[in-house]
Amino acid sequence: MKYILGALLIACAATEISADNKIVNPDSTGFKFTDVKVVKTTPIRDQNQSGTCWCFSTNSFLEEEMLRKGGKEVDLSEMFVVRYCYLDKARKYVRMDGNVNFAQGGAAHDVPYVIETYGIVPEEAYPGLNYGEDKHVHGELSAVLKAYLDAIIKVPDRRLSTAWEDGYNAILDAYFGKLPETFTYEGKTYTPKSFAESLNISPSDYVEVTSFTHHPFYKPFALEVADNWLWGTMQNVPLDELKAIVDNAIDNGYPVAWGADVSEGGFKWRKGYAVMPVEKGAKDLTGTELSRWVQLSDKDRADERYDINGPVDEVEVTQESRQAMYDRKETTDDHGMVIVGRAVDQKGNRYYKVQNSWDTNQLYNGFIYVSEPYLLAKTMDIMVHRDAIPAEISKKFKQ
Repeated sequence: MKYILGALLIACAATEISADNKIVNPDSTGFKFTDVKVVKTTPIRDQNQSGTCWCFSTNSFLEEEMLRKGGKEVDLSEMFVVRYCYLDKARKYVRMDGNVNFAQGGAAHDVPYVIETYGIVPEEAYPGLNYGEDKHVHGELSAVLKAYLDAIIKVPDRRLSTAWEDGYNAILDAYFGKLPETFTYEGKTYTPKSFAESLNISPSDYVEVTSFTHHPFYKPFALEVADNWLWGTMQNVPLDELKAIVDNAIDNGYPVAWGADVSEGGFKWRKGYAVMPVEKGAKDLTGTELSRWVQLSDKDRADERYDINGPVDEVEVTQESRQAMYDRKETTDDHGMVIVGRAVDQKGNRYYKVQNSWDTNQLYNGFIYVSEPYLLAKTMDIMVHRDAIPAEISKKFKQ
């Protein structure tokens, strides 16, 4: 995921709380959402101007997994994970002569990979802000790393020095700070490996799942997106089973790491909702309304389609339409978040409550309500604890 967020200043709106403590939104958007089920969550984080949503979301997901299992709240370091991914991405980029993607983005499986391979540290042990900023700003760093690697792979004699990796790590040290070999946390001394072992999570317990027809169902495959630099695989299931996994997870207290396309006009994160409205057409319009509609530009039509105030009719998403959106690049690998609950609007339409990593200065203080059609159409993949997958589905999986 490589969605990069610029600096955004948005006034927070007050949230009305119903008598049973279920969130109901004010009338400013026309929606009234009522939470049906919400899992335990950790605080909203802020990735700021960095393309590291994949790490922020998956760290939050694992922090919430620790809460679900009765553990205490822990703030895991995103930049520890990002730092090691930058190193391993560089090694692959050089070995592949630059013929793979090198960018800020990544995938949910990158985080368990780092924890299992290198360990993990708490945020206080490695904030990764060593370059004069209070929040993460990675544009300069990403450009410098890419330029360095491109210079390395273009050496005339094709024989690399033994120093290139040290030079690369020196850049990472300058921006993130040196990696801690040991650190003290709550009165105890740890290494990254021993700290990982102290947490009540096991990287091997987490499974990625997707739903596309260009690969067989119930067999794992590496999703073809540029930021899947690890070439990590995920199980492939029919769309109705993907939804069943999400519902089963939430209903049983499990969070769900969610990779999705957020480029749709109906993804109104500032207003706290995401929907897939039905396109207007001649059959929906009559008389002067039709005459006005046909004279609008494509942009004006799109703007009007997404100019909504409350619940709307949404598209019917099928396995075939979902696949077509992926094949035609209408659904792309944009952003990582965490599904933490289910909700309904005032008409009974189903939504998923989603935890974002774009700070709290939005209508729902960092949470978004995503409609069921939006989730079905725009999910790239999910990650869940293997126990959150219904047994009748998991037994079909083949390795």
